[in-house]
Amino acid sequence: MLNRKEDRERRSNNPDEIIAFLGKGTRFKGVVTYEGTVRVDGHIEGEIVSSGTLVVGDTAVIDAEVSVGTLVCGGKITGNVTASEKVQLLTPAVVTGSIKTPSLMIEAGVRFNGQCEMKGEARTEVMIDREPLAIAAND
Repeated sequence: MLNRKEDRERRSNNPDEIIAFLGKGTRFKGVVTYEGTVRVDGHIEGEIVSSGTLVVGDTAVIDAEVSVGTLVCGGKITGNVTASEKVQLLTPAVVTGSIKTPSLMIEAGVRFNGQCEMKGEARTEVMIDREPLAIAAND
């Protein structure tokens, strides 16, 4: 069994480990800030700010301004999204609002209603029949 110090060190070396979870049927209103990876399957209203990863499950409803490092979304987001690293929209996601990110992947079947701004040297992956097609972003 790991002691607390070893457990903290193990978790700090694994940035993809989910550190918090907002389950289906739960609601939160306000500002969410965190480090690491958080998964949401419930409802958040307000603002989400992190340099980490936000995983939005199929049952999640986000009515918020979102500013994160990475967004992986299969649920519903209403609000503007800024991701410093990348955004992945997975079926059956519905996003209404603008997206600013250097890297964007949208699966077939996703509904995106808004504008997208991409700057930097990152690449965009467009899924065509589940086969990624890379497109370079231009400034």
